[in-house]
Amino acid sequence: MPIKILSVDDEMDLELLLTQYFRRKIRKGEYEFVFAHNGLEALTMMVKHPDIEIILSDINMPEMDGLTLLAKVNEMRNPALKVIMVSAYGDMGNIRQAMNNGAFDFATKPIDLDDLSVTIEKAIEQIEYVHQMQKEHSQLESLKGDLAIACEIQQAILPRVFPPFPEDSDKLDIAASMTPAKDVGGDFYDFFRIDDDRIGFVIADVSGKGIPAAIFMAVSRTLIRATGVRGGSPADCLTYSNKLLAAESVDCMFVTVFYGIFNLKTGEISYCNAGHNPPYILKRGGAVEVLPMSQDPMVGAIDGIEYHGATLQLDHGDSLVMFTDGVTEAMNAQNEEFGEERLEDTLAEVTMHNCQQIVEAIKVDVAAFVGDAEQSDDITVLALKRQ
Repeated sequence: MPIKILSVDDEMDLELLLTQYFRRKIRKGEYEFVFAHNGLEALTMMVKHPDIEIILSDINMPEMDGLTLLAKVNEMRNPALKVIMVSAYGDMGNIRQAMNNGAFDFATKPIDLDDLSVTIEKAIEQIEYVHQMQKEHSQLESLKGDLAIACEIQQAILPRVFPPFPEDSDKLDIAASMTPAKDVGGDFYDFFRIDDDRIGFVIADVSGKGIPAAIFMAVSRTLIRATGVRGGSPADCLTYSNKLLAAESVDCMFVTVFYGIFNLKTGEISYCNAGHNPPYILKRGGAVEVLPMSQDPMVGAIDGIEYHGATLQLDHGDSLVMFTDGVTEAMNAQNEEFGEERLEDTLAEVTMHNCQQIVEAIKVDVAAFVGDAEQSDDITVLALKRQ
């Protein structure tokens, strides 16, 4: 598309002068000139030709002078519209005022067309830069909108209704929360019914942050759930999931996973910990116990791994509290981490609470510790209690 230039001058011979001098660029389709003879005509032409990008305006004109026209152009707030003022050499006062009021550049009469050509080229460079910035801004705004939708989708795929199994609320209490550090996160939790007696539950943390982590999170969650509902052991589930994820992993992404199956009748939990933070057991009597560290690697990191299972027993009133490292590694303004000790102090105060209260207590204490410091990682908590 040609650069459209509006020449505003009450001297009629300027039209012929410009079209003659720039005839090659006009023929090549690089420039297109339109003409007006005062400020009022110029405003009319700008309505007729909204794609005008350069205005060559005389200062001294009848009906509406160039300074008034410049003020009207400024009201349009179009950074890609450049105004070059033209006036007699002795009219430096008005030229200076025009420059102070936002004119891009100026030329003096009699016009040096070679110099004017250079000035127009400079203006075109600025216009192209502004257009590029506007394009990138539009892309960023579009990306922000996409991220907002992605955040809604991500939150929607996580279970949000508590209690999730009201028909078994006399046997089991579950609550969870995920707060992403960015628009979308890499943490996730899930729980699902396997059969009448067993409930599967998962908490996981994908390596990295942002959109790549969110995509890997969605794939991992879907794969683990689809495998878990078949009813196999947690170790078999993660062995199979690792085989698929490791084969398709991009940029060496992986996910730490704690996957367990709770038996509603017996209170036994069979579980597999693939590189995830060890959960805590809150005993009804007030004790806080931590499970052994995981001996198995993250899912998706190494192909061909055989994962190992273990079991634990929840008595009536006991809770299992799982979390991602966004909890213990949350940092305050002094670059201090929340840490395991503070988490254990929090848990010691809520051993008799229900799962929703446990989750909220952890979130409140972490937020109070972090203060105004920026959240550096996703914060996810999952609590399960045998009633």
